[in-house]
This record gives sequence, structure tokens and C-alpha cells, in this order.
Amino acid sequence: MTLSFDLPKPLNVAVPPAPVTLKDSPLYLPGTSCLIKHQVPLANFTSFKVGGPAEWFVAPKNLEELQASLKWAYSEKLPVTSLGAGSNLLISDRGLPGLVISTRNLRYIRCDQETGQLTASAGEPMAAIAWEAAKRGWEGLEWAIGIPGTVGGAVVMNAGAHKRCTAEILVSTQILSSDGTLENFTPEDLGYSYRTSNLQGNSRFVVQATFQLRPGADPEKVKAATKEDLAQRHSTQPYDSPSCGSVFRNPHPHYAASLIEQTGLKGYRIGGAQVAYKHANFILNNGGATASDIFQLICYVQQQVAERWSVRLETEVKILGEFQRA
Repeated sequence: MTLSFDLPKPLNVAVPPAPVTLKDSPLYLPGTSCLIKHQVPLANFTSFKVGGPAEWFVAPKNLEELQASLKWAYSEKLPVTSLGAGSNLLISDRGLPGLVISTRNLRYIRCDQETGQLTASAGEPMAAIAWEAAKRGWEGLEWAIGIPGTVGGAVVMNAGAHKRCTAEILVSTQILSSDGTLENFTPEDLGYSYRTSNLQGNSRFVVQATFQLRPGADPEKVKAATKEDLAQRHSTQPYDSPSCGSVFRNPHPHYAASLIEQTGLKGYRIGGAQVAYKHANFILNNGGATASDIFQLICYVQQQVAERWSVRLETEVKILGEFQRA
């Protein structure tokens, strides 16, 4: 907005804030206290603990700030990447261009006792809503206690464990499009299949999701079942080093971990990255690993399994940014 200096400003009239631009520092979204940061390292925002910087980074605290973030990115013609818990993610050492929007500050849980429906925001950890349901004596989320990601990521990836998955209990999800439009989608709208949905690879954002649970059980019984699922997960999967969880999808009718183990790759290392001894479908950052180390190990495992079993392992982990094969 341009103001003429030879004319006085009218009294008691609010002047709209000027649009924030890339030349401004610090960058605050217009009408908000939401700060856009420049060149933010992303390693601390991923469970692998690797990854270069985000060109621009923002962590909105509510829907209005999320909408303002998308509007700003659109006005600056910047690509947008959504980042939840970063638990199923490998980000390049070179970082990511454009605006990275972290959903970690989008946190709330609402429970409807009459319907048995739990609604949670995109940034809520799946473990948090599993415990909330258990404390209430609501069954149906026990399996989610060991899922390291957020509600938003679970909806997008159809996260699952113990032969259960997100699609089975999802009632609806609120989606924000890049143009600011809010829509409600059902599981049927999302084209769910094993660890995938049609939300992957586009610019739509999960704002919240509603799950159908079964209230009325003894809370102590549900908490015990939830703890049992968590204990089983910890007994079979490595949690002592940074990882992304399962790296590869299970190629029906096989199990990725079994194919990798039978190929003799347990413990195989490239740089600081290693195929886990405890569970062969995990790749660990054993200290000092780069994203490139992990990527090269993923490629090597794929190559060796394909040569041995004629099976192409598809990655479950989402790979973002620029990588080069060795």
C-alpha cells in the first residue's frame, strides 16, 4: 500500500498492514504474530536427525495462521512442503526450497461422549490420541500408541500397525487446499490403500481428523491393552538410534524385513547409516549419518533384494529434496 506524504492520514482509521515480502526481516504474516524464518535447519524436525535447511519455515498455531502461510507462499510463488513429526521422512542434505510449514503447533483433541468420536488436529501425535482414548475407556486406537507420527501424517499415509490402519476408523478429515478452500473428505474420497492415499504428492493440507471409537470399556483394560501393544513394538523394533520407522512397504505376499534379512543385509553400513540388526526394515542413524548415507543405503538394499528375489522394494519413507545415486 502506497501513501502520499503530502496528505495527512485520516484520524481513527485502521490502515491495513502492508504485504510481507522476501525483502522484509523479520517476516511476520500480515495481521498475525506468526514469524516466517529463513534458512532453518530441518535435522531437528525429522526422526532421522538429518536434512539441510528450509529456505523459509513457519509453524502456524491455528487455522488462520495456516491459511495466511499458504497465502503468503502463493503470493511469492514459492513451493510448499508440509512437515508433521518428520517420522516418515528423509530430507536431502541440501535442504528444501520454498516454504516448509510445520504443523507441530496445531494441537487440540475433542471427544464426543455421545457418538464415541474423537477429533484431533493435524499436529497431535498419534500416541497422544491413543492415550487419551485409553484413559476414557474408548477402544479402537490401541494399535496407534507406537506410531511415531502425527494425525496429519497418519491420514495422508494411512498409517497402521498390528494389522490395523487409519482408514478403518477415520470418519472424516478436514482438508485445506492451496487456494484456502476448506473441505471435508471421507475415507472413500481419499482412495486409501496400503500406506497410501490420494493426498500424497499434492498441495492439500490435513487440518483435523475425526475417528470413530468404541466407548464404554473399562479404562484400565484399554490402558493395559495399549501398553501391551507398545511393549510388543519396542520388543521387536529398534528405538535406541534415530530412524524413520519402516523404510519399505511390504511387497505382498512377502515381508520387506524378511527379504532384507535373508539377503544377508542386517548390520550393513554406508557411512553412519546401518540396516538394523533388530528389525531389517529399519535403517538407523548410528551417529554422524548424512541424508545421502541413508539414501545410498536404501538404494543398495533395493538393488540387492531385486537381484536376489526379483522383488522391487518400494519405499514407505517419503524422500524429499535432491539426491544423487552413487
